[in-house]
Amino acid sequence: MITLIGVDLAKKGQEFIFLGPAKECEDCRFKSSCIGNLEKNRKYIVTDVKENEQKCSIHSGEKVIPVEVERAEIDILTASKSIFEGSTFTYNAPDCDENCDYHDLCFPDGLLENDKCIVLESNGKHKEECKKGLKLNKLTLGFVI
Repeated sequence: MITLIGVDLAKKGQEFIFLGPAKECEDCRFKSSCIGNLEKNRKYIVTDVKENEQKCSIHSGEKVIPVEVERAEIDILTASKSIFEGSTFTYNAPDCDENCDYHDLCFPDGLLENDKCIVLESNGKHKEECKKGLKLNKLTLGFVI
């Protein structure tokens, strides 16, 4: 999908989380092509940079450029033993209130409750022990849309 991004961020491979539109976006003539296709709290990756800069007061440099983006892959830690490379599942956040060094991998940005996911890669067992005593596996996920 095509969106607009600040020129300083417009690099192939750049990842970002769309946190929602700024107030200034409400009346912008580029609103539909800029934020119209993006979902709030999703993680995207820039796959191609186009040409044709436009003015935009909310980005540094006050310019945006069209880029092609797709949902980014997400790394996650899970205790599930029934999830393996190539399998699909529905993500449900773990029942955990621990604040540890791995919290961001158990509750990764860009992954929402009830998302349909596919395991792109199984990265084996996580070497560090979970504070709750769980045996964790590290996975790289894609999305089933």
